Amino acid sequence: MKKALIVGSEGNIGKPLVLYLKKLNYEVLELDIKQGWRTNYLVADITNPIDLLPAFIDFQPDVVYCLSAMVSRVTCEQAGGLAISTNLLGVQNVAELCKRVDAMLVFFSTSEVYGPDCEMMSEELSNPGPNNRYGLTKLLGEKLVEYEVKHHGLRAATLRPFMMYDENEDLGDHRSAMIRFAYNLFKGEEIQVHESSERAWLHVSDAVRAIEAAGHLKEYSVINIGHDDFRTILELAELICKYLNVSKSLIKIMKLPQRMTLKKRPTIERMKQILNVTPLVGFEEGVKLVCEKIQQRAL
Repeated sequence: MKKALIVGSEGNIGKPLVLYLKKLNYEVLELDIKQGWRTNYLVADITNPIDLLPAFIDFQPDVVYCLSAMVSRVTCEQAGGLAISTNLLGVQNVAELCKRVDAMLVFFSTSEVYGPDCEMMSEELSNPGPNNRYGLTKLLGEKLVEYEVKHHGLRAATLRPFMMYDENEDLGDHRSAMIRFAYNLFKGEEIQVHESSERAWLHVSDAVRAIEAAGHLKEYSVINIGHDDFRTILELAELICKYLNVSKSLIKIMKLPQRMTLKKRPTIERMKQILNVTPLVGFEEGVKLVCEKIQQRAL
């Protein structure tokens, strides 16, 4: 039985990944900074390597999925020291321990590494230009992982996720546009849509297939995981209004704020060819799932 360590198991990606790996008969150890106690769960901060030792030395994982990070453009600008410590020092600690137990590292980066000036966001781009500290620290985290692969024998893969969503994820203003829009519109509250902005949305069921597959790679690669069905954010908002039967007058158009990217158009050929994963959940189906779950939660 293959052993998997999920670093950041309590997050909105970590939770469904744990469930998916267990369905595939992995032996899973969960680790997160969130306090709690249960079987096969450890509490640790990745910036404190001593607390990570039981997960690596005692458990001896075959593959480590490193999802833990300081996220959010706004928060990383406000708390720069915490962002740098978590997204650089923490990643270095995890990489070092992976080498000690010869575990495969799947490092979770972000689409924010590309920045606003890439018409098509391709992994072959040699010099991405992030325009916020979140993207910058994750890009530098990628460089740390790549360095360890080239010079110190680390086995690893880097994933750059694009607009992942889950109808069961936690609600709140910190979540992605699809979840926030559905939640706020259901409550009859106005939402703000950035003028001319565009995204493609990847359902969690497709995302976890790609994440798991990355753990089997024999050579280091940087891989976008996302969808190639590009839609405007306004189209998303209007479809949510339709499924929830609320007025489109609740949609308010605004200019794009600073440190954001207007259009995110990833190339996903590597996901399809290297990971052998093609998205199965379409845009309309995914939006409907989110809206139905929002309505169920209100009952």
